[in-house]
Amino acid sequence: MAERYADVIVDISHEKVDRPFQYKIPQELSEAIYPGVRVRVPFGNGNKEKAGYVVDLSDRADYPEEKIKFITAVDEKGITAESSQIQIAYWLKRQYGSTMITALKTVLPVKRTLKDLEKKKVTACLGAEALAEAADQCERKHQAAKARVLRALTEEEVLPYELIRQKLNISPATLTALEKQGYLRVDTESVYRNPVKHVEGGEKRVCLGDDQKKIVEEVLRDYRSGNPRTYLIHGVTGSGKTEVYLGIIEEMIRMGKQAIVLIPEIALTYQTLLRFYKRFGERVSVINSSLSQGERYDQIRRAAAGELDVIIGPRSALFTPFPNLGIIIIDEEHEGSYKSESMPKYHARETAVHIASMHGACVVMGSATPSMEAYYRAKTGAYQLFEMPERHGSSTLPSVYIVDLREELKQGNRSVFSRKLHDLIEQRLHAGEQTMLFLNRRGYAGFVSCRACGHVMKCPHCDVSLSEHRNGMLVCHYCGYEEVRRADCPECGSRYLMGFRAGTEQIEEALHREFPAARVLRMDGDTTRKKESYEKILAAFADEKADILVGTQMIVKGHDFPNVTLVGILAADLSLNQNDYRAGERTFQLLTQAAGRAGRGGKPGEVVIQTYQPDHYSIVYAAAQDYQGFYEEEITYREFMQYPPVAHMMAVLITSGEQAVGKKICGQMVELVLRKREQDDKEGGIYQVIGPAEAAISRISDQYRHVFYVKHKDYDKLIEVKDILELFCREKENGIKNFTVQYDFDPMNTY
Repeated sequence: MAERYADVIVDISHEKVDRPFQYKIPQELSEAIYPGVRVRVPFGNGNKEKAGYVVDLSDRADYPEEKIKFITAVDEKGITAESSQIQIAYWLKRQYGSTMITALKTVLPVKRTLKDLEKKKVTACLGAEALAEAADQCERKHQAAKARVLRALTEEEVLPYELIRQKLNISPATLTALEKQGYLRVDTESVYRNPVKHVEGGEKRVCLGDDQKKIVEEVLRDYRSGNPRTYLIHGVTGSGKTEVYLGIIEEMIRMGKQAIVLIPEIALTYQTLLRFYKRFGERVSVINSSLSQGERYDQIRRAAAGELDVIIGPRSALFTPFPNLGIIIIDEEHEGSYKSESMPKYHARETAVHIASMHGACVVMGSATPSMEAYYRAKTGAYQLFEMPERHGSSTLPSVYIVDLREELKQGNRSVFSRKLHDLIEQRLHAGEQTMLFLNRRGYAGFVSCRACGHVMKCPHCDVSLSEHRNGMLVCHYCGYEEVRRADCPECGSRYLMGFRAGTEQIEEALHREFPAARVLRMDGDTTRKKESYEKILAAFADEKADILVGTQMIVKGHDFPNVTLVGILAADLSLNQNDYRAGERTFQLLTQAAGRAGRGGKPGEVVIQTYQPDHYSIVYAAAQDYQGFYEEEITYREFMQYPPVAHMMAVLITSGEQAVGKKICGQMVELVLRKREQDDKEGGIYQVIGPAEAAISRISDQYRHVFYVKHKDYDKLIEVKDILELFCREKENGIKNFTVQYDFDPMNTY
């Protein structure tokens, strides 16, 4: 039987995982060794036996055979909390392609070298009379500092250490001396850093509607019967999805289970956390990138110790090591931020389903505009679908107006605000109601369109828009097609053929010019860099300290402001004309979500969509809030082009410091895929290979980028291709070191 080897990490702390050691697997242990299992191994020159974790398996020795030691035994502890984290990392590595080290660092908590936060207190060891007498003696000896401490302790038996140090101006040496004399003692206890500021409890309970009750009862019934599933709630904006989440989680907590609640943006944390904290109190916490390392570390510790019931955060919160996980909620499931843009390029949706299966937990996703992937799986029976077609309570869906900017231009209006939007903003200012203006900037650096007829310059082979490059060329970033940028429109001959440039700052300036009395807040990447800046802007707008909130997509996702009765969507076309097959889906989602911010209180809402392409199906269906109509049209396009979710697609990005090396490696890898296609096609496999080509941004930091794409209906076939390419890269690294390869399955963006 061939030798098998295991990579073992002796210290599982985050900063040590880059040092695995290879060991031979004894034949008698071959069945018991797998990624995540805890083993005993001889370590170091003295072969001292240590505990370690198996993180990877191999049939190939990386070192001379005589230098590789044998695993001694499977540790009696066998499976631990760390074991399940390693199993998740191994699954990520296999499913999405990366090194095991990178996957481990994605899953494991922050470095454990962080010191615990300590809280000290000073406690009197004698009665008040004895302390007063001792204070008198100190004063006679001119020991004023000691006397101050002792007199303070006669009034309060226990005092915070920091108060004594700062308010009474006492040195540590003085306290140590008094402790030795037996007058007091200094106690130290570890406390958790808590990122959640104190919030008053007592949430106003909302009675669930029939639709909401049915969902809560069905999810809990399945869970209690030992049949946890994955569910998709398709509910229009304002239909009460959050109340459904709260209802399910409340019952889970009663059963002693814990919940992970994923939200797409840090900006959403404030409002979401507020609602959960008011319902569940201090056993709710948050994990996100704005926390200090210490705060993040302590939330992981609290979760692992079972001291939290609910953790809220973006996709990284998925790896919270809860011992009794019962449910994972994915709010605004359609959001692109659930896909990691660094290796491993995992998607929170699939990863959540895998983690839930490990724990026997259920997954509940919700969105007014579900991703094509999630809705397709719900339609084909992989997920259970719930529909919530009406808003909860007294609010109704807003009235939506589509404004054709071509007509505005013809009639001499060159302002960023259409006449309709301008009039409605004025009305809101007079009525004391609030307005949100959303600038759809996604993809704005690329496309070129005609301002007169709305024509967009597109690739004749891929049906995606061409991107404008500085050298005067229009380029397709899928297949490499190029054409010279022309001065006039090929459709109508107009000279108004140009790229679009706009920013939130320009919108803010225009508002101050047009409406000088209006109070304006701006929310974008520049205004939200500081810690807690999201919360401050949102809290100010919620408290009606501003009339108008201007922002990019971060302002349209999940926020609930009852006094907002007008939403203006500026430049709806920008995301529509990205050079990406998901452009129509993204535009529909953004516009529908933006429109959903209006009229969420008792007052009716209105929405203005400004566009150069008023007849595009994404815009028409978004204005009608008709997801079903959009889905049917979009899925037909995906079926015809064999794009996800109908088929799967893997992007392979090769980066090299030398252009020729990158091009050569990319070509060789494509040849390997074509060879695999020839072999599998005899068995009925169907592959499509697009490329090789230069990436959209062909050089970053003097690193040249080449890319190709592989499509197949079977995801496992793409994993097989990835495994072949990884083996090729390992062999190549011995001769060529100047390149790296990244794999991206069902990519959210093109390269």
